[in-house]
Amino acid sequence: MTLIISIVSFILVLAILVTVHEFGHFWVARKCGVKVLRFSVGFGKPLLKFTRKNDPTEYVIAGIPLGGYVKMLDEREGRVEEDEKHLAFNNKSLFSRFLIVLAGPVFNLVFAFFAFWLILTLGERGFKPVVGNLSESGVAIHSGIDIGDEIVAINDRPVSIWRVAAGLMASELLDSGEVDVTIAKTGGQLDTVKLSFQAGDMPEPNEVVNRIGIEPLLPRLKPVIGDVIKGEAAYQAGLKKGDLILMVNQRLVGTWDEWVQLTRSNPDTPMAVQVQRNHETLRLSVTPKKITEKNLVIGRIGVSVFIDEDQTQDFYSNYSLSGFSAIVEAATQTINYSVLTVKLIGRMIIGEASIQNLSGPISLAQYAGKTVSIGLVPFLKLLAFVSVSLGVINLLPIPMLDGGHLFFYLIEAIKGKPVSDKTQGVFMRLGMFVLLCVMLLAVFIDVGRLIG
Repeated sequence: MTLIISIVSFILVLAILVTVHEFGHFWVARKCGVKVLRFSVGFGKPLLKFTRKNDPTEYVIAGIPLGGYVKMLDEREGRVEEDEKHLAFNNKSLFSRFLIVLAGPVFNLVFAFFAFWLILTLGERGFKPVVGNLSESGVAIHSGIDIGDEIVAINDRPVSIWRVAAGLMASELLDSGEVDVTIAKTGGQLDTVKLSFQAGDMPEPNEVVNRIGIEPLLPRLKPVIGDVIKGEAAYQAGLKKGDLILMVNQRLVGTWDEWVQLTRSNPDTPMAVQVQRNHETLRLSVTPKKITEKNLVIGRIGVSVFIDEDQTQDFYSNYSLSGFSAIVEAATQTINYSVLTVKLIGRMIIGEASIQNLSGPISLAQYAGKTVSIGLVPFLKLLAFVSVSLGVINLLPIPMLDGGHLFFYLIEAIKGKPVSDKTQGVFMRLGMFVLLCVMLLAVFIDVGRLIG
């Protein structure tokens, strides 16, 4: 079932973002007077196609959901009737052709802006950004931040939940290497401290939050099972929602954290678990599945904690914006994540960041499946981040991508004549080779993550 959800979610994410991207090309082409012959979501054999009255475009949903295309009338791709030559893409002005190609990536970035705006408007619920622990190896330990302080702003951008605070700290540190954190001390006074990484010591993106070294204040939760994932070790052992963990291997368990540590530290090792279910004591055997997480071998059983909100509500807060504030913050996030994507790509090219930061279709499918299972806001976040990546990557000056075509148009503007078809063909083949290599590398990395 988890695999099916991941595959369906992956197809849904691609369908949405490809439709947005291709609609950008389609809409601007129409506005520039170009005849669009086909609008296709997906490649290969059409599964569904239709036309509309007084509309020359054929709309298609194809069987391979790994992209899409807009086919325009073009003399370079076939014979064009004399009375339709003015509708051909190749006969439009350089400025019109530039706008048509640029529109796809721009629509992806605009979509990301609206997704971020919707997330901010809907709001998120999460743990308050109160400091619960400071890691001895983190950069925050000697910054002036103390346990019990509450983070109220990151670079003057207000925050009220830990997830947003951690995300902003990480993105700002990756962007510039430093960030200003405004904290409310336990006495009520405000203070601003600076967190930074030393030059040449920038961590990998997935390690930034750990290197900051701040953990939020969390409630001491009872070891009560919440959701149980079908097919995982807990499900196979017979654990059910509402079970209270009493003992593991004859050892008393008092908190959820203790239960988690025991399952993580026993990969592929049977554990004798005593639980209380409906006033009845049961004895079960649970064998955590061995997985690799951040280069550590741990056990996983596939359960979440049951949270009694009446007892934990003081630890939670809501984060939402409205009106002009939401518009400004959505635009800021879109711009910042676009710049961050460019910088990360640059760091990977020059070897300052690991290629392990690449994500292929397998990782995207896993992320999509997880976010769909969690709720609307996490799914919208995934759409926004992937849409930013798609927009930025398509603007890179690589032949076969929109950015490659835009680069040829810039050369045409400077020289006063188009780049020859022969030269474009050579660079297109080179671009295709580069893209195939990157895609194969991303899939290889995905498979490596999957098998540990």
